[in-house]
Amino acid sequence: MTGDLPIRAGAAWGLVLARGGSKGLPGKNLAELGGQPLVAWAVAAGRAAAAVERVVCSTDDDAIAAAARAAGAQTPFRRPAAWASDDATDMDVFHHALAWFAENESDLPEFFVQLRPTTPFRDPGWIDAALDRMRADPGITCLRSVAPSPLTPYKMWRRDDRGALAPAMALPGVAEPYNMPRQTLPEVYWHTGQIDVIRTETLAAGSMTGPRIHALDVDAELAIDIDAPADLALARLRFDEIMPAALRSLLAA
Repeated sequence: MTGDLPIRAGAAWGLVLARGGSKGLPGKNLAELGGQPLVAWAVAAGRAAAAVERVVCSTDDDAIAAAARAAGAQTPFRRPAAWASDDATDMDVFHHALAWFAENESDLPEFFVQLRPTTPFRDPGWIDAALDRMRADPGITCLRSVAPSPLTPYKMWRRDDRGALAPAMALPGVAEPYNMPRQTLPEVYWHTGQIDVIRTETLAAGSMTGPRIHALDVDAELAIDIDAPADLALARLRFDEIMPAALRSLLAA
């Protein structure tokens, strides 16, 4: 996947994954938020982080590519249609990008920062903090932004083909966690999607995370994931309150 390219220690590139298709919110990566398309806010976060050398956008869509370039990203390739479908995984898209880099670049960074357009509220300082932690601990294979989950999986259920319910998750030592007070259950965290930092060697091995995943704790109030019209409406309502000033200044320049 990476050929024989050397990996440059400490270096980091941002990768924005933004395909043209979307069923829940058609054209969502170009949806307007604060006078800019969503893809622009992802690019701006990477550009504003001191530790990120370049931001590349992987897309199959010409309009998204143009918007990403206007925000300061590079778009050196187009993503094939096969990797822009509903079934394509992030690993598929990274595999394509790494293969392109292996053929067209002289080296690769030690880290990739995945920046999703649909989670626009992120502080660039989080990226620098995440990279500092991974540089300090070579054993961390991936670092992901997380927030405490408002719902606990210990009170969730699966249903069989006859309609009977079974617990979605067991809790060792507790016979019926689904009947316990929520406050007595272990705290769980959800992956907010705002930031993923992955070692290139982990990606080259075929994993988006590797075995040792650490958390970057973020404020759940900022973790708005835009996948439907209601999500976009909420993001627009809260934009002035929670969009970091550094990103607004960068895109206004």
